Amino acid sequence: NRNPWGLMRSFREVTGSLDDCACDVETIDTFNNEQLFPKLQKLLESDYFRFYKVNLNKPCPFWKDNSLCGQKNCAVIPCTPYSAEANQECEKAEKLGAVNSSLSEETRQSLREWSKHDDEAERFCVIDDEESPDSQYVDLLLNPERFTGYKGPEAWQIWNSIYEENCFKPYTVKRPLNPMSAYSGNLPDLLPGQCVEKRAFFRLVSGLHSSINIHLSARFLLDDNWYEKKWGHNVSEFQQRFDAQLTNGEGPKRLRNLYFLYLIELRALAKILPVLQRPSFQLYTGQSVQDQQLKLQLIELLQVAKSFPLHFDETTLFAGNKEEAATLKEDFRLTFRNISRIMDCVGCFKCRLWGKLQTQGLGTVLKILFSERQIEALPKSSNSRPTFQLSRQELVSLLNAFGRISTSIRELENFRSLLSMVR
Repeated sequence: NRNPWGLMRSFREVTGSLDDCACDVETIDTFNNEQLFPKLQKLLESDYFRFYKVNLNKPCPFWKDNSLCGQKNCAVIPCTPYSAEANQECEKAEKLGAVNSSLSEETRQSLREWSKHDDEAERFCVIDDEESPDSQYVDLLLNPERFTGYKGPEAWQIWNSIYEENCFKPYTVKRPLNPMSAYSGNLPDLLPGQCVEKRAFFRLVSGLHSSINIHLSARFLLDDNWYEKKWGHNVSEFQQRFDAQLTNGEGPKRLRNLYFLYLIELRALAKILPVLQRPSFQLYTGQSVQDQQLKLQLIELLQVAKSFPLHFDETTLFAGNKEEAATLKEDFRLTFRNISRIMDCVGCFKCRLWGKLQTQGLGTVLKILFSERQIEALPKSSNSRPTFQLSRQELVSLLNAFGRISTSIRELENFRSLLSMVR
């Protein structure tokens, strides 16, 4: 049933300049795929950036979890054996969505040492659980973001809550509650009457949603038998989310919001360069030589990010009346904090892991962009307390969250190639 023409039309509509910024899609594609993506992937494979501390056991603060064991989207939720058939489905789901948190004792000791060197910093917007006794380090390379079978009403409730309760949009725009509805994607962007700040916030959420959908489509479970699982690109799955016809014209808008999110996160990487260039800033790995090599590798990546010719101008945000700007900025902070809490309602642990990481990463992006004065006021002396700091947890989430967006941009090129082959 696959019709590539609708998708090709969607890709043709995702060209040229982006709304709210002076950049074009083609420039981003070339810059990301040829210059930034390879360096970023190498950095994220290092021990410092591959381990993320997370509490996956926090209860949902908004509603009672009613997950059913016999469905694939139960993921790693403990199962009650309703029947032999249901129990088999649970075992499949656990293998599909289970989080592998196994670490060697040597690695555990290193992580305990790293935590001693975390900077203390005021979080911009994300409720983190680094100090919780239920938190554990997870190896992100052993837990790639991909399709887990988590979908349907439960997954829909998560996004519905994010959009309906947290997104800045006119009350007249409603998201359908029926996940089987023909219209089942991100809400329209560029809504009439929105100020640039509220429109930007909505586009960030929409871009994150689009990025996650691209990952699930690019690493889809294509075959599952007794001796192996085969993951790969599912063009039909991608089509359901981004085809212009199947989404009532919303697919291209979602992809453009992905590019908008890319520009915002790229700008934050460029802005944080002076902080990490300071001699007093160290990436503690327990080995001084490795510390210096990793820092140089990170700075090189940030210098590439800074070299991008058409950065987003964050000064356009909150640039009006000071009192109104302060109120709107606080709304941003509280709204995003609430989104981070919704991640504890995700029923699939692997999905929860990547949801929490990416929301914390985006929260760190906002913290950076809204702290320009503190960054500019960094003391020259290494003995003075810096006016702006990032903890290891924030830095790890920042780089990995951007790694997800960068990967999404790269995967769009792969889907274009696959579609051209179908033609």
